Amino acid sequence: MVSIENNYAFYKLDGRILYIRYHIGIVITLNAAVKIVADRIRLQDGVSYPALCDIRGVREVHKPARDYLALEGSVLLKAVAFIVENPMSEVLSMFYLKTTKPPVPTQSFQNQRDAERFLTDFL
Repeated sequence: MVSIENNYAFYKLDGRILYIRYHIGIVITLNAAVKIVADRIRLQDGVSYPALCDIRGVREVHKPARDYLALEGSVLLKAVAFIVENPMSEVLSMFYLKTTKPPVPTQSFQNQRDAERFLTDFL
């Protein structure tokens, strides 16, 4: 297992899935999004993976950051599964999916097991 952490998230390559758990209460600005993607790509070292993103801790994502994450943030990703829990993280993921239309298959889930099941189609 390989992992890294920055001010925004903890990243872990475990098997053939990339796990990203965002820190509690963060606001993702464009600068934060650039750092998040750069660190993820560095960890992946040129290999594409499906990603499970636990966004339950994210408080807000600014529009320029959403746009950046939808396009540049999809580099080296085969698919993305969001883990949502509280109404805020669910609203954020639904808004993101409807307004940015990411170029890789992306869905939201209430639990990790369902998210991992979705990602197995992209291994």
